[in-house]
Amino acid sequence: MADLMNAHTALLDVRQMSAAIRLTVAAGIPEGQLAESAGAAVARQIEQRYSARSVTVLCGPGSNGGDGFVAARHLAEAGWPVRLALLEANETLPEELRHHAEQWHRAIAPLTPAVLEGAHLVVDAIFGSGLTRALGGSAAETLAAAARMGVPIVAIDVPSGLMGDTGEILGAVRSVLTVTFFRKKPGHLLLPGRSLCGEVVVADIGILPSVLEQIGPGTFENDPELWISHLPRPRDDANKYMRGHALIVGGYPMTGASRMAARAAARAGAGLTTIAVPEIALSIYGAALTSIMVQPLAAPQELDSLLSDRRFSALLIGPGAGVGETTRGRVRAMLATGRPTLLDADALTAFQDDPGSLDRVIVGPCVLTPHDGEFRRLFDPSGDKLTRTRTAARRSGAVVILKGSDTVIAAPDGRAIVNANAPPTLATAGAGDVLSGIVLGLLAQGMDTFLAAAAAVWLHGAAANEFGPGLIAEDLPEQLPSVFRHLYGSGTATQAGIA
Repeated sequence: MADLMNAHTALLDVRQMSAAIRLTVAAGIPEGQLAESAGAAVARQIEQRYSARSVTVLCGPGSNGGDGFVAARHLAEAGWPVRLALLEANETLPEELRHHAEQWHRAIAPLTPAVLEGAHLVVDAIFGSGLTRALGGSAAETLAAAARMGVPIVAIDVPSGLMGDTGEILGAVRSVLTVTFFRKKPGHLLLPGRSLCGEVVVADIGILPSVLEQIGPGTFENDPELWISHLPRPRDDANKYMRGHALIVGGYPMTGASRMAARAAARAGAGLTTIAVPEIALSIYGAALTSIMVQPLAAPQELDSLLSDRRFSALLIGPGAGVGETTRGRVRAMLATGRPTLLDADALTAFQDDPGSLDRVIVGPCVLTPHDGEFRRLFDPSGDKLTRTRTAARRSGAVVILKGSDTVIAAPDGRAIVNANAPPTLATAGAGDVLSGIVLGLLAQGMDTFLAAAAAVWLHGAAANEFGPGLIAEDLPEQLPSVFRHLYGSGTATQAGIA
C-alpha cells in the first residue's frame, strides 16, 4: 500500500486502535494526556451543538469512563449542570479511572435509571468499543430508559453495546452524536450499527499519525482520496480508441439491464461501448441505443470470434443474461481472455450449483458484484459483512463488491473498503446494472480493478445524491458528468491513494 501517513480514511478495529494508543504512549505521550484530550474534545463538540442544559454523564469502569469523567469536568467548569453516574460505583476504581475520578470534586451516583431524572442530555461513556459481550444489567436498563424518554444521547467512541469491529448491535440504543478519536472504526459505517451512531465526529487527541505505518491498516472508508489520482481523465492527445472499448454481452428477453449498463459505461468514460446481443433482439437494442454499438450474435460460437478482437479492453456479462449453460460457457470464454471481466446478476447465479467451478476459471482481473442473495448462492454467508466479503475475495481471486447501503469492496489480498455515501433512493430496480456499467467503463480505461470498483461504488452513490428524490436507475448515468466535474475541480487528485 502507498503512503498510509495520508490515509485519513483508514478504519481501525478495536485491536488496532489499542495498538495506536500503546505506540503513542511508548513514543512519550502520557496516556492520561490522551484521555484529557478525548474528554475535552467530547465536551467541545457538545458545547458547539447545545446551549448549557442539565446533562447526565454515564461512566463505565474503563478508559471510556475516564473520558466521561473528563468531559463532565469540562462541562461543569463551563457552567453546565452536570450529574455523573458510575457503573459499579461501590467497587474499587481501577488505576486508569482513579486519576480522573480524583479530579471530579462532586458527587458520584450509582448508574441506574434514576440518574436520568431532569436530564436534557445524556453522555454515554459506559463501555464504548471495549465491550465484547451483550450489554446488560443497569447499563442496558439506563440507556434503554434514556431512549424511551427521548433524551438526546452523545456516545463516546461508539454507543455502548455496539461492536466496533462489525457494527453488530448487542443492546445499544440510538445516539444523536458519536465522538470517536483518531480514526473511525468499521462499526461506525457497517449496518446495523451505523444507524445508531448519529453524526460521527473524529477528534484529534494527539495520537501520532506515524503509528499507522506500524499498524498497517487494511480497511478504509470509501472516499475520492483513495483513488482519484488513479481515476482516468481524457488527455489532450487522446482519441476514442485510447479511452478503451467496453464489451457487454446482452440478453433477451430482458434487455433493459444491459442497456443501462452500457450507457453507464459510456458515461464513465469508455471511448467505445459495444453490446453483443442475440440476433432476435437486434432491433430492440438498435432502436434504443444511439452512441452504443450493437453487435448481433447469430450463433454461440460468434462470441469467441468477437473476443479474439484485442481492442475490447474490458468485458461484462450478467444483466439479463439468463442462468443456463449458455451463460456459463460465455463466462468461461470471457474469463479465459485474461482481460478485466465483470460478472454480475445472472452470470453469478448461473454458478450456484458449483461455485468452485467459477473460482477455478478466474485467472485474470475480475470483479464480482453480488447483492446479498447472489452472495449466499456462491459464498459462505456467515460472519460479519466485512469478514465474509474478504473471505469471498480471497477464495475466488476476484475483487468482490457486496452491495447494499453499506457496500463492502474487498480485494483478494485482504484490502477492503466500506462505502457509506449511498442514499436510500438507490433501492430501485436497475441501480445495480448501472453500477456494473460504471465499473466496466473505468476498467475499460485501464484502471486497477480494486480501485475501479471502489471509485464506481462512490460515483454511483454520488450520482444518486446529485439527483435526489424520485430517482430511477435511468437517471444515474445522466448525473455522472456533474459528479466528475465536481471531482476534477476538487483538487484532491494530488492526494495519495492506497494501491
